[in-house]
Amino acid sequence: MDSALTTIGLPIALAIIMFGLGLDLTLNDFRRVGRHPRAVAVALGCQLILLPAICFGLVVLLDLPALLGIGMLLLAASPGGTSANLFSHLFHGDVALNITLTAINSLIALFTLPLIVGFAIEYYDKGHDVSLPFGEVVQVFAIVLIPVAIGMFVRYRRPRFAGRMERPVRIGSAVILAVLVIGILVDQREQVSGYFADVGLAAGLFCAISLVLGYLIPKAAGISADQAIASSMEIGVHNATLAIFVAVEVLDETAISVPAAVYSLFMFVFATLWGSFVSRRSRAAAVTTGAGRPQSG
Repeated sequence: MDSALTTIGLPIALAIIMFGLGLDLTLNDFRRVGRHPRAVAVALGCQLILLPAICFGLVVLLDLPALLGIGMLLLAASPGGTSANLFSHLFHGDVALNITLTAINSLIALFTLPLIVGFAIEYYDKGHDVSLPFGEVVQVFAIVLIPVAIGMFVRYRRPRFAGRMERPVRIGSAVILAVLVIGILVDQREQVSGYFADVGLAAGLFCAISLVLGYLIPKAAGISADQAIASSMEIGVHNATLAIFVAVEVLDETAISVPAAVYSLFMFVFATLWGSFVSRRSRAAAVTTGAGRPQSG
């Protein structure tokens, strides 16, 4: 990829996206964990334990090339993105839960992402080609967390401004991700057909499994439909921009960013289709339940 895009544009893009997340956040979003502990615990369990395990299974089963396998596990280790909040809003999920999960998982990922990516590098015996320096990981999360804190401060001091900026920043985030995906695919154009052949199935399956299990597991745990929809979107809609940034800027391998780019193409389509399905199903169930209740006197 062009050096200006990676060294200047990519950090700015990630900072803008995380600033947008901060505009949505208040301290109450962190306190909400105590009010909805089961929903938060189930969703985080899926994100932090189940998803990386499923992703590793797909990587091994489909025998992905090393750099693409590392890229898939990097994607699995990345927290939910701001787009998850948008999808949750569109399909009547509990957006407040999404905001809480994204905030908490963005903090936890400071520790879990290096562990999972380090495991992938060791599994493929690529330590001599790819490294994940701890100092650079800290810098990445400074780029992630400082804009979030600034966004929260702006929300606290200028709530009306934050409200007006919410929609433009979300649209801008989607545009930024689209530009990054196009940039990666153009940069890797000579290998792109081979990459799609290698990682397309894995990315598509991982996206579909993440969305479906992200809904079914919370529902099985007795969590409400709107929180299950929120969980599904949080688990299935990753912060692909963060994964791309780590791949290109920290691991210094554009090929490792390809799974995140390909996943993003599936993500927007599958999240729309799945969100529409579960939303309609949830509303139909609510209508049926309401119709079955006796009328009050």
